[in-house]
Amino acid sequence: MSLDRPSSASATPAPATPSSEPGSPDAVRRGVRVGVAAYTIWGLLTIYWKQLGAFDAFELIAWRMLCAALVMALIVIVRGSWPRLRRAFSDRETVLRLVVAAMLLTGNWGSYVWAVVNDRVIETALGYFIAPLATMAIGVLVLRETPTVAQRVAFGLAAVAVVVLTIANGAPPWIALILAGTWSLYGLSKRQISLDAIDSLAGETFVLLLPSILLLLVMSGHDSSVISTANAPDWLYVLGTGAVTAIPLMLFASAAKAIPFTLLGPLNLIVPVINFGLGWLLYDEEMTMLRVVGFAFVWIALVVVMYDRIRHARRTPDGPRRSRSNG
Repeated sequence: MSLDRPSSASATPAPATPSSEPGSPDAVRRGVRVGVAAYTIWGLLTIYWKQLGAFDAFELIAWRMLCAALVMALIVIVRGSWPRLRRAFSDRETVLRLVVAAMLLTGNWGSYVWAVVNDRVIETALGYFIAPLATMAIGVLVLRETPTVAQRVAFGLAAVAVVVLTIANGAPPWIALILAGTWSLYGLSKRQISLDAIDSLAGETFVLLLPSILLLLVMSGHDSSVISTANAPDWLYVLGTGAVTAIPLMLFASAAKAIPFTLLGPLNLIVPVINFGLGWLLYDEEMTMLRVVGFAFVWIALVVVMYDRIRHARRTPDGPRRSRSNG
């Protein structure tokens, strides 16, 4: 599947057929495949970031922003989409939306990288378990998608889970809540930007370019900085953050515009399942009984939602299209 598929929007549009219309079964299936690929890569990125655990999380975020911007600049050159981006940056409303998306992306990147390098992988798993429910809540509250009884039950179970985990941790699971909130809102922001998926991502990373350079200039003087202490393998991992960031984000951006939020949400489960397994089995993070109970409420909520979604899809084959039209 070509990552340049969104660029077809700039060509003369062909007459739409039922199978190619946004929200059609074929379009939804393509969106699901792209989403699965994106989430699988994200889940495995925990292993990647662990290789950079010796460095400050905020410096790593700055390197990630810088390298992602450079990768996206190359992609824009190959696609020849600089004119579209120049027009976008000349429009105040589009720039504002790009800034909002970039801020949400930075918040998500920052909390995730900080949690991984500080041995809190299981908490990132919780965040991405909650994210589908947060995404569906946005679909209901913002995009006016109609919630089912199962979704209402799931929201209640998620609230109970947060309370239980707050008791287990002695404080609210802030990292998990920030991850879930910023990621779900970022998905929403993608739908409000008039650029295609790849150009939108490029614009967001370009917005972050100057802040990342300034942050690196401030932190490069530290004795433990990447510039001061990184060896050759470290530099390969640091410079590779651009590619490993851009590729799944482009896949996700395409999926977010192709399928309804009530279907996009459950796909998020791939990431926390991988992260939970890595944190518990590979990195030996603690799982107390009360913590297991909190996770269990989230898992039950997700099972309820997935069962409801599967049953609905079997009864109404055009359900995904109808749900999307509500947005």
